[in-house]
Amino acid sequence: MKPDLLEILCCPLDRADLKLTSRKTEGGEVLDGVLTCTKCGTEYPIEDGIPDLLPPDERS
Repeated sequence: MKPDLLEILCCPLDRADLKLTSRKTEGGEVLDGVLTCTKCGTEYPIEDGIPDLLPPDERS
């Protein structure tokens, strides 16, 4: 995931901004990390460079 995507992404639950915490980057892209809602605190994982923006109760 490119960090520039934060400009257009928002929390699917309340439309608030997301904060990026990266654990592994490569070539300027985040491969592993977490997006955290600045309003409700819900966390969305980033795995293999792909953010999972499904609400927690809908993830498998």
